[in-house]
Amino acid sequence: MSLSGQKSAIPKPTASELNLLKVLWQQGPLNAKQVHEAVQAERPDLAYATVLRHLQIMHGKGILTRDESQRSHIYAPSQEQDSLQTNLLKDMIQKVFAGSGKALVLAALRGHVSAQERDEIEQILQDEKKS
Repeated sequence: MSLSGQKSAIPKPTASELNLLKVLWQQGPLNAKQVHEAVQAERPDLAYATVLRHLQIMHGKGILTRDESQRSHIYAPSQEQDSLQTNLLKDMIQKVFAGSGKALVLAALRGHVSAQERDEIEQILQDEKKS
């Protein structure tokens, strides 16, 4: 149990682990070689052994599941992308913005949202008002 009284099901992934999770969320379950090939475009310096070790650690933490029925183990995220993002966001709102979702949104709008994204957000808010 954490101090807030809620049990954390899965530990928070590191930045490196999030990069591997993105690949698995986009492409689906893969073996270590396929994950390594997918990250090569952005990180050509990343060795296969490093990717494999990260996948093994992530499996040990419960961030990934591993299908061992084939010779090459198949890794998959243990949580859906939107579920993990929601949990990470809740944690960040508590720690960084003193629990205020409004403060988070205002900080994001101050310089991290394009004009097109702002229009889309306004449309979503208008649609919410109508419902």
